[in-house]
Amino acid sequence: MHHSVKATIDLSALSDNLALVRALCPNSRIMAVVKADAYGHGALPVARALGAADGFAVARLHEALELRRAGVAQRILLLGTLLDATDLELCSEQQIDVTAHDRLSVAGILECVRRSPLRVWLKLDCGMHRLGLAPADFVAADRRLAATAGIIELVHMTHFSTTHELSSDVLARQLSCFNDCHAVNPTVPVSVANSAVLIAAPAAQGDWVRPGIMLYGDNPVGAEHPLPLRAVMSLRASVIGLREIGVGESVGYDGCWTSERPSRIATVGIGYADGYPRHARNGTPLLIGAQPASLAGRVSMDSIGVDVTDCGAVAIGDEATLWGSALPIRAIADCAQTNSYQLLAGLGQRVTRQYLS
Repeated sequence: MHHSVKATIDLSALSDNLALVRALCPNSRIMAVVKADAYGHGALPVARALGAADGFAVARLHEALELRRAGVAQRILLLGTLLDATDLELCSEQQIDVTAHDRLSVAGILECVRRSPLRVWLKLDCGMHRLGLAPADFVAADRRLAATAGIIELVHMTHFSTTHELSSDVLARQLSCFNDCHAVNPTVPVSVANSAVLIAAPAAQGDWVRPGIMLYGDNPVGAEHPLPLRAVMSLRASVIGLREIGVGESVGYDGCWTSERPSRIATVGIGYADGYPRHARNGTPLLIGAQPASLAGRVSMDSIGVDVTDCGAVAIGDEATLWGSALPIRAIADCAQTNSYQLLAGLGQRVTRQYLS
């Protein structure tokens, strides 16, 4: 019997989620984030399904070139990364927008545009302290870039450090910092909103929004701002073993789960090599068919143990759902002390992607 781990990607769910984004910010252009192979969903199929987006954002130059060479015609934004003179020339040739995020990148862009024009997104560090120019450097860079003929378009951008408490003083301070810097050149388009800000802080949406995780069906601020987003990916694997164990028997490495009653244990053919989180705790939910079941024991490289004692009939070859429309990925992420971004982006190469239109 053939066995593999399957990730089914519902492209219609992507389109529906994009339409919801459009409804939330009708006056903004949408830069859909498809970095990291579209969060594990497949960059090219996702970009084609999101054809109504105004542009696509990626994190590496090869990701941008893959889209362009596949015929993607929309704006492509290369988020902050290290680009040398040859890379910048290639971005100009392929009409890929670049990010100026420090003095070195500003200098390289200014040198490049003497010969080859570029669209440039100037990034402010308003408190994240990851990438971006300090306020004084941002203002100085804006003056130089705005006065340079080879800059086709300049966009002001930032990224906020808070992801949950969007009504907090932290967000207010960072937004105020950005607004003060933007005021030196207020006619320039603005981009500050990722998924969380787009949903929870409509006043900060700006000219360009950059939705990522919400396109794939997870709402990063769902408890306070519920939305009818659709899960795009369903991850499934097969039951490859079944056994009955007695009271006091352990399952998996290091005996971290022990039966308190006679139990039936299914072995499901997915493990951390496929991207299932190794630190998922005992009791993490999953489905066998439509029946709720729970993780029993430590996650192995290729398999997991599942307590199916309270399920009805279970047979070798039955399908287990690890996350999907009937089992939100956030529930699994919470049980593994991680987030949905890591789970989606961390899917292994041996997971088969299947696309539904």
